[in-house]
Amino acid sequence: MKLYYSPGACSLAPHIALKEAGIAFDAVKVDLKTKKTEAGADYRAINAKGGVPAIEMDDGQILTEVAVVLQYIADRKPEAKLAPAHGTLARYRVLEWLNYIASEVHKGFGPLWNPQSSEDTKSATKAALGARFDHLSKALEGRKFLAGDGFTVADAYLFTILGWTEYTNIDLGKWPVLAAYVEHLGARAGVRAALLAEGLIK
Repeated sequence: MKLYYSPGACSLAPHIALKEAGIAFDAVKVDLKTKKTEAGADYRAINAKGGVPAIEMDDGQILTEVAVVLQYIADRKPEAKLAPAHGTLARYRVLEWLNYIASEVHKGFGPLWNPQSSEDTKSATKAALGARFDHLSKALEGRKFLAGDGFTVADAYLFTILGWTEYTNIDLGKWPVLAAYVEHLGARAGVRAALLAEGLIK
């Protein structure tokens, strides 16, 4: 299996999941500006969408979209318990969170990455994200993990996206529950291994 990633992008979430699951894989770094892999290959020939993550399976098939890739990884090694069993309500709760993070939090950062965005747009974006963070803080009150009693792919995804506050001038300290959650997850061996591999920590 290959994981196509860009350091610190949403592809960090499946990188974390693969490390947590102990699944062997090759990590292939992608330059999202040039759409080239580190070896100089045309990434669009691999993934026509041009974004990360992408998983290349052993038979050559490509799977994209972070929430889907995370489920695929969880199902490759169910004993790692990165997602509950199919058909259970607990599984649907993890899917509920994956979809919320994707549509409301992940995409909510979009205008902050756009150099064309006005200051008014950025302020409105941060206000909208603040409301999402309020909701997440309430959900995580008194909890170590987002869904259930253990680490799941939903945590890998949320940890990754919350990390973007560091680069967008959002003070996560305004949400102490979220700041503590990020610190707690950041100490996990699998999380640290992915961060180290991407050069995000030393």
